[in-house]
Amino acid sequence: MGQEKLAKEIVELVGGEKNVESLVHCATRLRFVLKDDAKADKAKLEKTEGIIAVKENGGQFQVVVGNKVPEVYSAIGQISNILDDSSDKEKPRKAAKGLGGIIDIISSIFAPLLGVMAGAGILKGLLLIASNIGWLETTETTYTILYAAADSLFYFLPLLLAVTTARKFQGNMFVAMTIAGALIYPSIVALKSEGTPTDFFGIPVILMNYSSTVIPIILAVIVMSKLEKFFNKTLHDSVKNFVTPLFLLVIMVPLTLLVFGPFGVYVGNGIAAGLVAAFGFSPLLAGAVMGASWQLLVIFGIHWGLIPVFINNVAVYGQDGVKPAATASIFAQTGAAFGVMLKTKNKKLKTLAGSSTLTALFGITEPAIYGVTLPLKRPFIAGVIGGAVGGAIIGQAGTLAFASGAPGLLTLPIFYGPGGQGFPGLILGIVVSFVVSAVLTYIMGFKDPVEEETKSESTTSAQQSVRATNASDENVFSPIEGTIVELSEVPDPAFASGAMGKGIAIEPTVGRVVAPFDGTVTVAFKKKHALAVVSDTGAEILVHVGVDTVKLDGQHFVSHIKEGDRVQAGDLLLEFNIAQIKAAGYHTVTPIIVTNSANYEEVIPQATGQVSSQELLLKLSSGNVQEQK
Repeated sequence: MGQEKLAKEIVELVGGEKNVESLVHCATRLRFVLKDDAKADKAKLEKTEGIIAVKENGGQFQVVVGNKVPEVYSAIGQISNILDDSSDKEKPRKAAKGLGGIIDIISSIFAPLLGVMAGAGILKGLLLIASNIGWLETTETTYTILYAAADSLFYFLPLLLAVTTARKFQGNMFVAMTIAGALIYPSIVALKSEGTPTDFFGIPVILMNYSSTVIPIILAVIVMSKLEKFFNKTLHDSVKNFVTPLFLLVIMVPLTLLVFGPFGVYVGNGIAAGLVAAFGFSPLLAGAVMGASWQLLVIFGIHWGLIPVFINNVAVYGQDGVKPAATASIFAQTGAAFGVMLKTKNKKLKTLAGSSTLTALFGITEPAIYGVTLPLKRPFIAGVIGGAVGGAIIGQAGTLAFASGAPGLLTLPIFYGPGGQGFPGLILGIVVSFVVSAVLTYIMGFKDPVEEETKSESTTSAQQSVRATNASDENVFSPIEGTIVELSEVPDPAFASGAMGKGIAIEPTVGRVVAPFDGTVTVAFKKKHALAVVSDTGAEILVHVGVDTVKLDGQHFVSHIKEGDRVQAGDLLLEFNIAQIKAAGYHTVTPIIVTNSANYEEVIPQATGQVSSQELLLKLSSGNVQEQK
C-alpha cells in the first residue's frame, strides 16, 4: 500500500479531487493550488498522522510531509487524476496577485526540479573534489561521462523549465520544449560562438548563450500559452491542432531571440550583479543578513524569489556567492532542535527533536522548524542568531557554490571549488551556527510541555474531587436565543468536524450571550467574538459567535466580562449586532462547544427548532465514570 492511505486522506481533506487545480512538490511539501481554499479542512489535516504542518503561502495550500513527499505525491497520482495534465480543469480559480502570485509561479516552475537538481549538484561537487585532489583527470573519459550526467540538467535547463512552465500556464509542453530547443540548437549556438552578424528579415538579432539560462524561456512560454489559447479559440477545430503549433513556432522563436532572450539574460545578470555587489560591499554583513533571514524567508515562501538567482549564477558564471551564507541558517535551526533535545524533559518532544535534528542535518528543516523550534519560540530565535553568526563567517570567507542543491551534509561538495578556497570558512561557519544555536537554546530555555500524566496530577484538588465522583449529570442552559443548527452544518471545519469538542450551534435572533450555568469565565478573547466558561462542577463551554468573526477585530461586539469573573446562570456576558456582522459578510451561526467533552460519556442535545435563552440546551452525562489520572 505504501503511502496510499495518507494520499487518500490528503486528497479528501483538501476538498477532493475536483477542488485541486494543480499539484507540485518540493523537497518536503505538497504544493496544491486549490479552486476554493475554504473547502480544505486545515484543522483535520494538521492532526493527520504523517503530516508535519499545513501552510498557506503565495497562493498555494502547502502540506508538509517531510522527506517522504515523492512517495505521497506518486500515490496521489495513482489514486486520482490530479497529476494528469489532460484531466478536466473546470472553473479554475483566479490566480494570486502581487508578491503572492509571483511566488506561486516561481515555486510551481522550480519545485518539480529541485530533487534532480540536488542529485546532479552533489555529483558535480564530488567531481570537482575528485579533480582538485587528483583522483580523476578532467581528460579521462570516465570524468567526461560522469560530468555529462551531472551537467546535462543545467545545460538543457531551458527544456526542463519549458515543461514546468507550460504545466503551470496550461500550455502545450511539446511546443514549449520545441521553442526551448531552438534556443540551444547547434546552428544558433554556432552563430553566437562564431560572432556571425545575425538578423531576422532585416531586424538585428542580439544573440546570447541560452544553455543553462532561466528567465528567457519562462517569459517565452508564458506568452506562448496566452497566444495558444487565443489561436485555439479563433481557429476552426478542423485545423487548430496543427495550425496553432505552426503559428506559435513561427512567432515565438524569432520573438524570443529578438526580445525575451536578451531581456531575460540582462535582467538575470542585473539581479545577480546587485547581490554580488552587496557581498562585495560588506561580505560579513551580507552573510549575516542571509544567515539570519533564510529560514524566515522559507516560512513565508519568499525564498522562491532567490532560488532562480542562485541557479542563474551557477548556470551563467559557474559559481554563486550568495547561497553559501544561507547554509548557516539550515545548520543553525538544526542546532536549535538539538538544544531542545538536550534540554527537554518531555519524552515525546525529546524524540521529535532528535529525529528532526537528524533530518535537518541533511537539509530537510521543516520537521525541526514546524515541529520543534517555531512552536517553542525561543529556540527559533536562537537559530536566527546562530544563523547570523555563521552566515557572517561564511560571507567573510568568500565561500562559493559551484552547483545547485539544497544545503545539507550531503551537498557540502558543491561548495568545494578549485584549491578549496572558502571551503574551510563554510565548515567553520556551519559548525559555529550549530553550536551557537544549541548553546543559546539550552541557556535561554523554553516552556517545556508537561507530560500528559503530569498534567492530570497538577489538576486542582477541587476538580479532582468533582471528577472522581461525577455523581450527577451536568445541565447546560442555552446562552443564546435563536434556531438550533446541527454542529456538522457550521461552515467551519474546526467546529463541524467535532475537532474542538462535541456540542451544538445556534443561529441567533437576539444579539446577547448569557452564562449557561454558574461558574467562572476562563477565556475572554480580546476580539470579543468568543468566550469560555467553566462550571462549578467542571464542565467547560466555549461560545464562539459567528464564523471567522475574529477578523472583525472587536467591531459590532460589546463584552461585559473579563477572565476570572464569577458568573451566575443568565448573567449577561456579551452583546453583538447581528445585522452589522452579516452586512460585513460573516456568518452569525454560533457553535456552543463542550471543550472537555471527552470527560463525559454522552453530550445529549435537549432542544430542537427555536430555543430561548436559558432553556435547557445540553445534558452532559458522566455515566459515573471516574476520569483516568
